Amino acid sequence: MVCNEWSPSSGRTMTQRILLIVSGGIAAYKSLELVRLLKAKDMAVRAVMTESAKEFVTPMSLGVLTEDHVYGDMFDLKEEREIGHIQLSREADLIVIAPATANILAKMAGGIADDLATTILLATDKPVLACPAMNVRMWHHKATQRNILKLKEDGIHILEPGVGAMACNEWGKGRLPEPAEILAEIERVLVEAQTTDEHPLLTDTTRTINAPDLSEHNLFGHHVLVTAGPTHEPIDPVRYIANRSSGKQGFAIAAAAARAGAKVTLVAGPVMLPTPAGVTRIDVETAREMLAVVETTLPVDIAILVAAVADWRAADEAVQKIKKDGHAPAPLRLEENPDILATLARHGQRPGLLIGFAAETEAVLDHAAAKRARKGADWIVANDVSGDVMGGATNEVHLVTAAGIEDWPEMTKSAVAARLIERIADALAGR
Repeated sequence: MVCNEWSPSSGRTMTQRILLIVSGGIAAYKSLELVRLLKAKDMAVRAVMTESAKEFVTPMSLGVLTEDHVYGDMFDLKEEREIGHIQLSREADLIVIAPATANILAKMAGGIADDLATTILLATDKPVLACPAMNVRMWHHKATQRNILKLKEDGIHILEPGVGAMACNEWGKGRLPEPAEILAEIERVLVEAQTTDEHPLLTDTTRTINAPDLSEHNLFGHHVLVTAGPTHEPIDPVRYIANRSSGKQGFAIAAAAARAGAKVTLVAGPVMLPTPAGVTRIDVETAREMLAVVETTLPVDIAILVAAVADWRAADEAVQKIKKDGHAPAPLRLEENPDILATLARHGQRPGLLIGFAAETEAVLDHAAAKRARKGADWIVANDVSGDVMGGATNEVHLVTAAGIEDWPEMTKSAVAARLIERIADALAGR
């Protein structure tokens, strides 16, 4: 079998390869804008259309935008000889179904492969992101919700549909998210996929075992503030004090809170991570900048302070780069940074639930319990960072509350995030 190369865009180097499956719904027109946005991000896109999708957009339109052949016929001898459904299913970095109708979701949940699109989905060993779009009553039907739950358990990423007016003159949940939101979720899933070699569809993984279904733990109507990443404290225009925080855990928590229906504000230190779908992001550099933004964001219902804020900053930031002159350098005088967790604990607009993180290298539980009492937090999420947790894909945490300590098993950071949001929802509901 000879495989055609993915088509480049204007001679540029493509960083990721997306296989876009378009199924038949009125929202199929948004797939054209999604392709344009993906190509603008230097991603290569190859499209597969179901027969019903061709009633809403034409293969020619998708072909022009992807700069590639559009696939759709399972029994086309030329298509199968040149590329084949197995090759299509394996060579992409991510498979995206947008829109994903109730019909294709049901087939996926049942393992049905009766056309090219569903055969690809059953044969793939790559991550899959489904973006459902359908009538509000179809979305809330028990069969659809059962299928969504099954797909999540199988490791399929689901981008929840939006709420709004329908083409059928009804109102509710079921709208395909806007292409920019889908793009942000694609970038998030690609980052997550790069941190693990586990295959979500062929093996049981800690992510699918431990991540709860957030549909039962709605945070709709609550405002959640999340801080994430490190801070950089300048020494001079070139050098700064920092730490190894990647921001992955905080971003995963912000994403999980948004999926649970919350309004989410993410205050992020200097990290190169895509903004999760449905999250308002504010970038900062220093601890003082982070505190200022956090206080401006108040009032909020829940604050989850995940950021690894530098404890110290240079007392005297040099205006010019400090040069070596062959002698011992001048001593670096440090002064303490503001304590954001403690500041919020005694703030006049204190969040109803205040959660801090404790990254420790020894006596983890003792230090975490002392930190909770000293700083006035409701909960502390503690972890041992003496290994490769910072920047890694997994985390093993302990939840320290007034009721005691919960020891959670090692799991992916996305699973930790989902479990924490579930725990918060339970607490708010009095469970």
